[in-house]
Amino acid sequence: MKFVSIRIITGNLPQLVEFYEKVTGITAEWSNDVFAEVRTANGTLALADERTVPLFAPGSSRPGENQSVIIEFQVDDVDSVYERLRDHLDELVKEPTTLPWGNRSLLFRDPDGNMVNFFTPVTPEAIKKFAR
Repeated sequence: MKFVSIRIITGNLPQLVEFYEKVTGITAEWSNDVFAEVRTANGTLALADERTVPLFAPGSSRPGENQSVIIEFQVDDVDSVYERLRDHLDELVKEPTTLPWGNRSLLFRDPDGNMVNFFTPVTPEAIKKFAR
């Protein structure tokens, strides 16, 4: 099995694409007017307009209602990323903080309310874990 992507269903695709392009520095690849992807070396963040939901199953997904998933991106230096983004984040959840498992994390929400974690491994154990 190969993990490929996480898909976010949104009611405002242009806004969400612009947000993720700004915070990641990656230009999204648009397939059409209802679907775009932010591709990284290890996986893809797929962004889809709510008009795509009936293609899967009508009513199976609702934009802006996630309260349980955290979308995570590993970055080289979370503190410098925070300095770059701090004036562009509408909802900061937590400034960079070193967590018990050895990652220094910046938590914020995207325009749809999804939690995003930018992190840098900082302890020897965490650095070793992510060096694979």
